[in-house]
Amino acid sequence: MYKHILFATDLADDTDFIINKVKSIQGYTNATLTLVHVVEPMPGYSYAYLGIEDIEGQLIEEARDALGKLGTKLKVDAKDQIIEVGPTKSKILKVADEVSADLIVCGSHGRHGLSLLLGSTANAVLHGAKCDVLTVRLPE
Repeated sequence: MYKHILFATDLADDTDFIINKVKSIQGYTNATLTLVHVVEPMPGYSYAYLGIEDIEGQLIEEARDALGKLGTKLKVDAKDQIIEVGPTKSKILKVADEVSADLIVCGSHGRHGLSLLLGSTANAVLHGAKCDVLTVRLPE
């Protein structure tokens, strides 16, 4: 049975759909739960273009607040709420290794065509993970 679940979230509005699944799995397995959200780095030129000095810092703070609210919903201690900055796939896989997760849960929009050709985060995580991955199909 699973002992450590890593919930990789994009903190989107449709996350409530996944939260119920995560709660169920955790309740059934009594596993430790860690949350991770990855902030994609902003290119250096975007600061001047957007006229914002520290947009990345602002994104991190907003993510920290949103992740804290999610942590409260899922009863996850602040030390198990992780914000990373960098390429999403590699950061999720890095955190999964660091916490010894045996299940990664993430959402998938189930896109087709060009998005599928370019690859999605869920697909990249699925093919790079050393543990089980549950991709939850999000409602359209």
